[in-house]
Amino acid sequence: MKFNRDGARRRLRRTHTFPVQWSTNPWPGQDVSGELIPKPKGKNNRMGSRTMRGFSLIEMMSTVTIILVVSGVAILGIQPAVRYSRINNGYNITLGAIRQARDYSVAQRQEYSVTFTAPNTITITQTGTGNVIDTYQLPTDVSFTAISGIPTAANAVPDGFGAGAVAIDFDQGVTGGVKNVIYFMPDGTGQDVNGNINNGVLYLARGGELDSSHAITVWGATGRLRGWRIFYNNGAPYWRQN
Repeated sequence: MKFNRDGARRRLRRTHTFPVQWSTNPWPGQDVSGELIPKPKGKNNRMGSRTMRGFSLIEMMSTVTIILVVSGVAILGIQPAVRYSRINNGYNITLGAIRQARDYSVAQRQEYSVTFTAPNTITITQTGTGNVIDTYQLPTDVSFTAISGIPTAANAVPDGFGAGAVAIDFDQGVTGGVKNVIYFMPDGTGQDVNGNINNGVLYLARGGELDSSHAITVWGATGRLRGWRIFYNNGAPYWRQN
């Protein structure tokens, strides 16, 4: 008989097989069937079952605690930015309303007035017709106010207007005018109700927060506007132009 090497090898493979334990009892995760199912050795059975349980209560509580701590730190970090954004929004609304009234006067060759009403309302009116063109509201936590502690010396207030005691303070150096209204003429100048050049200053801030104080000055002869903000030098507040 001839020796078939390939056949011998094939027979060798078939005869040298490794023993497998058989069980009719399926382990967790396997479908029940009528056939014999190979049963894995060692601890694989228990480990597969354990990994399917999900998170434990302690693990879940730890995760929630970490999320709460991180959220709290984030909220504390963004609060100053949120407060500043609101006062900055009020400042921009006020500055924009004054510029709008002046631009209307110059572009349309008509007289427009801007009225500032405490605590937080701005009204633009076409003087000739009495029609209210626009009304603006500052954010609810921002108002026209001169916070205690702002500089009040004559050489320390914005552009030297007023004494830092009145929040809406127009008609500087003029008697008999109206302190909360400015009239813009077609030539761009700002006047009072009697036709006098109207210089003035506005203060706005968040209630009780000196750091949030802003100011706007108006030069009546040219209609020029300047913005100011509180800064500190060695702990002492001072006004600096924006």
